[in-house]
Parts: sequence; C-alpha cells; structure tokens
Amino acid sequence: MDFDPSDEQRLLKESVDRLVADHYGFDDRRRYQAGPGGFSEAMWARYAELGLLGLPFAEADGGFGGGPVETAIVMEAFGRGLVLEPYLATVVLAGGLLRHAADAGQKAGLVPEIAAGRLRLAFGYAEPQSRYDLFDVETRAERVEGGWRISGRKGLVLHGDSADAVIVTARTAGDRRDRAGIGLFLVRADAPGLTRQGYPTQDGLRAAELVLDGVRVGGEALIGDPGGALPVVERVADEAVAALCAEAVGCFDEMNAITLDYLKTRQQFGTTIGSFQVLQHRAVDMFVELEQSRSMALYAGMMADDEDPQERARAVSAAKVQIGKSARAIGREAIQLHGGVGMTMEHRIGHYFKRVTMLDLLLGDVGHHLARLAALDGLVREQA
Repeated sequence: MDFDPSDEQRLLKESVDRLVADHYGFDDRRRYQAGPGGFSEAMWARYAELGLLGLPFAEADGGFGGGPVETAIVMEAFGRGLVLEPYLATVVLAGGLLRHAADAGQKAGLVPEIAAGRLRLAFGYAEPQSRYDLFDVETRAERVEGGWRISGRKGLVLHGDSADAVIVTARTAGDRRDRAGIGLFLVRADAPGLTRQGYPTQDGLRAAELVLDGVRVGGEALIGDPGGALPVVERVADEAVAALCAEAVGCFDEMNAITLDYLKTRQQFGTTIGSFQVLQHRAVDMFVELEQSRSMALYAGMMADDEDPQERARAVSAAKVQIGKSARAIGREAIQLHGGVGMTMEHRIGHYFKRVTMLDLLLGDVGHHLARLAALDGLVREQA
C-alpha cells in the first residue's frame, strides 16, 4: 500500500491549506458564524471555484474524479480552520448517496449544481429512537399515484435548516428495525408538509429537526432501490467516518501547535512554563496521540472505498475508536495546560475541544465502534 501522496494530491493540499490559512482566522470564523445560515456564502463560492465541491464525483457526472484520500486532504485542512460550511453534509454525505445510488439522469441534474455551489443538500438518517443504528427507521414512504407520500421525523440533520433539499431514509416495507425495506428520497426544502426547526450545535455549526407530515414527492425523487438502500447508506457512512477522522486530525494538529506555543510564551515563577519537565512530558503525550490518530485516519482514508464491506468497516471503526480516545486525551491536556483561559469562549482552544467532542459522537462514538469492531472479530483477524 503506497502512502506517498501524488503530485496532484500535494497541489490540492497546498491550495486548501493556503485557502484556510488566508481566510479562516478565529475572528473570520466568528464573523462567518454570525451570518445567515451560520457560515460564509463567499467561502462556499471559493470552494466551488477551487473544485472542492465537485472533488469526489466522477468526471463523467460533472466532478473531478477524486476519492476518499482527496476528501481526507480537504477535511484535514477544514479541521485546522474549524470550517463552518456544509461540506460534510452536501459533498460527503448527500453527495456520497448520489454517487453510489442515483441514476444517470439524477446525477446529471444534481451533481453539476453541487459542484457549482448552487445546490446544498443534507442527509436525514437519524431518528429520535435510532441512536447510531442506521437501519432503525420509523419514517415511512408509501406509494401513491404519481410518486410517494412520506411521514416521519428526522433529528440532528446537519445543516438541514439551510439545505435546498434533504435526502431522507424512509421505510417502504417491513418493521422498524428490519435491514430490508429502506429507501432514499430527495425532498425539496419547500415541499408542502415538511417542517424544519434549525438550531446551533455545541461546536458552532448548525443542525435541524425535520417533521415530514404526508410529504408528497414524485417518482423521480426515489434514489436507487426502494427497498435496498441500507448497504449504500452504510457505505456512505463509512466514507463519512473516514472524512471525520481526517478532520479530527486537523483539529488535533492545531490544538497541539496552539498548546506548544502557549507553553513557550506563558511565564510563571520567572520562566516559561514549557521549561517544566512535567509539562514537557504532557506535551509529548499529546503529540503521540496526534501521530497515532494521523496513522489511523490515513489508513481509514485508504480503505474507505474498499469493495469489501467488512474490511472497510474494520478500518473505519478502528480509526474512529482511536480518534475518539485521542479527542479526550488531547482535549483534556490542551485545556488543562492552558489553565482557566482554555475554558473561555474568547480563546480558540476550547472551540477545537468542542468540535472534536462532536466528531467523536457523529456516526458512532467509541463504544459503538468498539462493539462493531468486536462483532467483526477485530481489526487484525487470526489466520487459520
């Protein structure tokens, strides 16, 4: 397995790193957060200009033919800047569903609009009772003349309040926890019967609760197999977990750099606190956690498009476990080494800690992925 980036990947990294460094300072982020939708429309347009919004889509569909590794490069840079824009929701989650399940006509109509920055999507999969089980779906879709009628509720829909349309999972057959009988449907934001209640999340982003009260959609709203969408949803979730791991590494990298700088400048007892050996040891512990997470995130990115669902699941779950443990370890040390100022809203280190805490919870926490990994006989299976 070759871990060296290609020339194109190096150029992508340089471009995205420079964009974030130039336009996503802490004060810039505050200003973007106060704007409509909780993010910057101007930055979204810049992502479109750089080709980031079309990055993972096939060239034949209007994209640039990138893969999970290219997505990871972008997400790591976005982690360093604590980027607010709905890249994960639109490009990774909803875009992943389109890449793997939409027909040629749907891709032709939607992908160029996403790539140009004119269409923002969200993915509604979680429900009040489902926790991390993607197959636990109560929302129902029943066939009616000319299409489908959808009724149910979706929770924690990332950027669901500002999306132009939402892709939702809905049960077309079977009972609530059956793995079969789940379909994907594209619901426009202005559809009669759709209610959206938006709110800020703890890390400064946005989410929404959705109520679908007999929402009518046409036959063209169905994406893929009306009863066999779960494997696609699980595959996209694995790809999104790999992307989240890369974002977390970007956050960890910045938290480590900020903390080291603080240790080198903060003075106590007439000297910098970084000269105290016990604090040096704790800084080393942060660095070790960072490098372990970087290795596992890279592994997850390399395996995210593996055609074997079990091998893919092993890699991304193992990475998510490491990320969750490192988020707590690095976050704890970063806050404590900063002292009281680390707990204030005025200092950026606490905002990074909030984000990595949310990243641990998104699409399954440490406990969930440990259980998943155990059910798959662990990351490294004993050879017969």
